[in-house]
Amino acid sequence: MGDSLIVTLGIAAILAIIVLALCLVGVRRINLRRALGTIDASICVATGRWQMGVCRFQGAELEWFRMFSLSPTPRYSFERSRLELLRRREPGEAEAARVQPGTVVVELSYAGQEVLLAMRFDEYTGLSSWLEAGPRPGLNRLD
Repeated sequence: MGDSLIVTLGIAAILAIIVLALCLVGVRRINLRRALGTIDASICVATGRWQMGVCRFQGAELEWFRMFSLSPTPRYSFERSRLELLRRREPGEAEAARVQPGTVVVELSYAGQEVLLAMRFDEYTGLSSWLEAGPRPGLNRLD
């Protein structure tokens, strides 16, 4: 009887840890989305793999957080002054299965590297407005 009790307690502890981790991920996501300037956006960088996450406009940076993570720090951080909006397009056939339905793919360039974000169109308009509102190098000089 003692061995079965130990096994049962072990399984219960593992399930409790899993439930706690899922709750923490949910609380983190709620806290991220509560802040102004956040949008749901999948990202694809040099690896070619799409990942779900949340973008946050934080001052002069665009931060991207993984959807299912406990980390309080962003996975990617892009300076607005070095981020260039190239174009937006509909997802291709291969991408359509990897991004959420009803999204547009936004092609960006960051320090010469291509970055793709998939987001809803209304969120794209917010991103493009934020980028356009940023300072442009050389335009703020007083000569």
